[in-house]
Amino acid sequence: MDFEIRRDGSARGRRLVRERAAYLDLVRRGVSSKEACRIVGINPRTGKQWRNGRNPSRGHRAVAPLTRPLAAPGGPSRYLREDERIHIADRLREHATIRAIAAELGRASSTISREVRRNAHPRSGDYRPHAAQARADARRPRPKIGTLAANPQLRQAVQDGLDQRWSPEQIVRRLRRDFPDQPGMHVTHETIYQALYVQGRGELRRQLARALRTGRVMRRPRRHAQQRQPRMATPMVMISDRPAEVEDRAVPGHWEGDLIIGKNHKSAIGTLVERATRYVLLVHLPHGRTPELVRDALIETMRTLPTHLTRSLTWDQGSEMHRHHEFSLTTDIPVYFCDPHSPWQRGSNENTNGLLRQYFPTGTDLSVHTREHLDTVAIELNGRPRKTLNWDTPAERLTKLLNQAS
Repeated sequence: MDFEIRRDGSARGRRLVRERAAYLDLVRRGVSSKEACRIVGINPRTGKQWRNGRNPSRGHRAVAPLTRPLAAPGGPSRYLREDERIHIADRLREHATIRAIAAELGRASSTISREVRRNAHPRSGDYRPHAAQARADARRPRPKIGTLAANPQLRQAVQDGLDQRWSPEQIVRRLRRDFPDQPGMHVTHETIYQALYVQGRGELRRQLARALRTGRVMRRPRRHAQQRQPRMATPMVMISDRPAEVEDRAVPGHWEGDLIIGKNHKSAIGTLVERATRYVLLVHLPHGRTPELVRDALIETMRTLPTHLTRSLTWDQGSEMHRHHEFSLTTDIPVYFCDPHSPWQRGSNENTNGLLRQYFPTGTDLSVHTREHLDTVAIELNGRPRKTLNWDTPAERLTKLLNQAS
């Protein structure tokens, strides 16, 4: 280099014209950005800004990324050069393998495979080197416009789904089902999470994060499951004695039940989930969760169903089911109990309880909710598309069963 590398802050404030040229030359020759910054004597953040540009912010205007000059033919480069793309096109026409082309160019086979997949013609699938070079050059500048920011129709569809408390995966699957021939309306659930949680994107309203199941406005890598230690002392019929038809979900009418508990364990709402359709019923318990109150409320709820949809009930070993035998005598519905500390034996119900916490947060008084409000929540939950139902809703599946029975 024909200039002295800066080793201190004495040159602060200069435009660093020669340093920029040297930095670009090093990157062009295959040196990493971090190493190029060290050699030239600039902060790595400065090199990153030169390479990627900068979004506008308070007190700072937007800065476009520096244009990288094309690498000299034959010289080493991080990126495929145009002459290499011409070689790839020629060898593909000769039906050479990807591995053979990679060996000839001294590149990794994954690099060649990715190049052909990304930059081939979107319709014909032919690999045209000059068009591929243009696509690569257009894709390289940073920062990029986000998928949701670039498509107002897609962004509005995602916002509408979040307003209805749909999960990102439910939104994604429903979009693919409703717009099968419009790739522009397809997006991954991770894109939605990124738009909600990553600062500075702005594709979605930050308030929409509260519509997610957890209600968090910051992302966490994982959460610890809440463990319960139910107790049941009365005689029980265990889940191991449950008929085989219940396990495979082939026959409708088998239910899983539990309670979600409110503030200070003084209030509760009963939850019932049909195993085949995932249809949800909420049991109103405004005056407490004693065994007598739970028994009467369950009897009242199950009597609203046709007989062929009341075949069995599976519960955990909670003391609220102390009078389960009286429930069975009144309704002719057998009750089966899970093994201790085995919530996965009621997987559908456990999952539903997690969904319901969007509407009935932990630590709140559940006795204030009316019967009408519980019915509204159940209707909304039964209107959500489910992955396990091939993105049908529980209400749609139950309607099919009722139509077949009639």
